Amino acid sequence: MIQRIQTIYMILTALLMAGLFIWFPEVQNEAGENLFSRKEPLFFILLFLGIAFTIISILSFKNRKRQFVINRFTILINLILLGVFVYRSLTVSGGTLVSEKGIGMFIPILSIVLLVLANRAIQKDENLVKSVDRLR
Repeated sequence: MIQRIQTIYMILTALLMAGLFIWFPEVQNEAGENLFSRKEPLFFILLFLGIAFTIISILSFKNRKRQFVINRFTILINLILLGVFVYRSLTVSGGTLVSEKGIGMFIPILSIVLLVLANRAIQKDENLVKSVDRLR
């Protein structure tokens, strides 16, 4: 359901991760070797899994518990992606041709925040449904 706030959060997360894939810079060192590239299998797989699980979570709006678990798994994928970014940026030497080596690290952080907000809204909906069931 699009009108729920958690769906909006998850759509923003999917768009941010797709934007990370599209605009992710290819960082090269002075020798011309690629240090970051969106064509690397690890980055591609993690970004694809993050986008796919977010879309699956959006489409499973009828089952809030499954949506909550999928969002937690997507948070874990984003944490792994963030860890890979941090590891790669620490191993990059200081003399790169592009000074944008840390820009892509903020998008997984923002995605994690949006997914946490979505999980809070899902939990709030679940509590509301449980309270209404109690009154019957």
